[in-house]
Amino acid sequence: MISEPSASRNRLVLAVYTLAIFVSALLLFSVQPLFTKMVLPRLGGSPAVWSVAMVFFQSLLLGGYAYAHYLMKLRNRIIPVVVHLVLLAVAMLTLPLSIAIGWGEPPTSGYAFWLLGLFAVSIGLPFFALAANNPLLQAWFVRTGHPDGPDPYFLYASSNIGSFLALLSYPFLLEPMFTLRTQNLIWTGGYGLLILLIAGCGTLLLRSPANAATINMPENEVDAPAPSWLVRARWIFLAAVPSGLLIAVTAHISTDVAAAPLLWVLPLSLYLLTWVLVFQSRPLLPHWIMLLLQPVAIAGVVILLAVGGEQNLLLTLGGHQLCFFVIAMACHGELARTRPPARYLTGFYVALSFGGMVGGLFAGLIAPYTFSWIAEYPILLALAALCRPPANERLPRWTQWYWPLLAVIAVALIAPTFTTGKIFTWIEANRVWTIGSVGVLAALVALALNANRWKIFATVAVALVLLRAYPADDGRVETVRSFFGVHKIQTTSNGQYHVLLHGTTIHGAEKFRNDDGTPVTGRPEPITYYHKDGGIGQAITAMRERKGAPLRVAVIGLGAGTLTCASEPGEDWKFFEIDQTMVDTAKDPKYFTYIQNCEPNLKPVIGDARLTFAREPSGTYDVIIVDAYSSDAIPIHLATEEAMEIYKDKLAPHGAVVMHVSNRHLELESVVVGIADANDMKSWVYSEDTGRDNEYIFSTTVVVSAREEADVGSLASSDKWALTEPEDNQRVWTDDYSNIIGALWRRLRRGEE
Repeated sequence: MISEPSASRNRLVLAVYTLAIFVSALLLFSVQPLFTKMVLPRLGGSPAVWSVAMVFFQSLLLGGYAYAHYLMKLRNRIIPVVVHLVLLAVAMLTLPLSIAIGWGEPPTSGYAFWLLGLFAVSIGLPFFALAANNPLLQAWFVRTGHPDGPDPYFLYASSNIGSFLALLSYPFLLEPMFTLRTQNLIWTGGYGLLILLIAGCGTLLLRSPANAATINMPENEVDAPAPSWLVRARWIFLAAVPSGLLIAVTAHISTDVAAAPLLWVLPLSLYLLTWVLVFQSRPLLPHWIMLLLQPVAIAGVVILLAVGGEQNLLLTLGGHQLCFFVIAMACHGELARTRPPARYLTGFYVALSFGGMVGGLFAGLIAPYTFSWIAEYPILLALAALCRPPANERLPRWTQWYWPLLAVIAVALIAPTFTTGKIFTWIEANRVWTIGSVGVLAALVALALNANRWKIFATVAVALVLLRAYPADDGRVETVRSFFGVHKIQTTSNGQYHVLLHGTTIHGAEKFRNDDGTPVTGRPEPITYYHKDGGIGQAITAMRERKGAPLRVAVIGLGAGTLTCASEPGEDWKFFEIDQTMVDTAKDPKYFTYIQNCEPNLKPVIGDARLTFAREPSGTYDVIIVDAYSSDAIPIHLATEEAMEIYKDKLAPHGAVVMHVSNRHLELESVVVGIADANDMKSWVYSEDTGRDNEYIFSTTVVVSAREEADVGSLASSDKWALTEPEDNQRVWTDDYSNIIGALWRRLRRGEE
């Protein structure tokens, strides 16, 4: 007869295991933004870097869970403890974290697979070891004979609390306070502490009676049958949908603000918080309430996508994430409700991680190469309706007529897209109300009639098809997608302008027809941010006058090719661009003719400018124009002290760096002034509203930095250009330090003034 462990030992077991799982999760999820930020400079700060990183982390999480599952099938308890401690110790030898030798520069194509290889070689082993800890330690905990052993899922909540705190503390605490090197050393120390904690967990397991796991287990669970394959398939589906939505939502919001850990960790933190909440013994947010709110949240996303709202940061960040949180809560609540007995715990976690990987693969790798637009977000949103449990419909005599009614609605709203009559014009003019009404109908059907999930799915699908059928953009739109995002080429309704957009930000435009409808002929005039009277135009003119001879100019970022027409005969202009599809788009005369008319033999240097531009000869360029922004997202590594050092080195005597920092959400002028001052350069800031947006001539914010005042010519005496000193209390951005929170706060504060 086996005696039950003492109360004091039970408290020790609970404390050690909870702390070990908490620390493991803290390390597991803090390494994600930490290492991804180290990798960002290799691929231009693209938001897609985070999407691919998430695919890697989810795939390795599956590997760790499978390793734990098969390790716990062994009858000998000593072998799993020894094997796992050896794995942790070997992984410790690869620390501190660093980018593996030989992975310094990406190829010209296949970025996603190159990035997966970089992650695998650089941090694969320590991440794999960490990934196995959660299910492995829970399985050990069951075998210690602790009274809570039969239902150890509360430890999963503890794990996700650690993950949640790690992610949330990164942008608000770690990133603003510590350099990447310091963060790396702190993380390495935490890894060493974790090995000691897991060794303690293993010791407590080995000192437990051999059959301690059965001491407190209810009789009905001892011989409980294994979950069926159908149940396992549903677990996978329930895990895949919110996992894919996580990547889709993150890409949606980060494209228009910044490719920075701040905006990556917010959705991921909410995602982890849902796991914490659903696995509590007494959930703070009951599952039935989340199921009621889920169709409302789905309808909310439909309305947000119809309205847009990118000009409103609170709406973009808050609305989409709130709806995502409710949808994920409903999906994960279903997983918690259908979880198996503790003896099948590791298999349950394998299904969860497999589903997470499937969702991540779809949203992070498959969708970008399959669709020319962001189709994964609406697809996953519709699939979320199928995550609801089976329902007993109210008023079944009436709900049987819902399918014909929905078919009539779909035909009535979609058929006009094949015509240009009054009905089409009316729907297009009232698209938000029309699409929103269908989305709200899905919520009403769910709440009022308790309709089955297929009816809700079909209604949401109709609303999402309408989003594509009646786009918010004025005029005809074509899309081009690459690893670096979706480019939209819009022809305005009157055919007067062709406009290039990345995300929701205009990156260039060309006038094709005059106001009287006649075609524009001759050399195209640079417009948008690049018109001759704007900041960039004035800087080029001033430098040309100062030199009194043809300029040598380097431009980082091609866009629509507008700046090719800012050159003059005899000048040497060289362009640097990371995205080949952007080059192909700018060269295609059916979209834009700047390059065709002004630089027909243009051959831009392809690759990340921090790497390609660094190879240029020193003292070469009279003007360096940095205009590499992805939607409103900034490639941070192009706005650091080290980046400015490279620009300065490539400047000819009396040359100047022109940085375009127009941005809706971040205040970047002071950042550029700071990095220039750190390189002993003076800076002048230009910021003026043209009031001519209807002519596609926009206000710009530009910073010109040079060694001496005389180097910028007439700009130094212009009342439109302000010689600006660095902020005393503002830390200079470096490759090792940046502070997105500070830039957001300064922009918000300036908007209130």
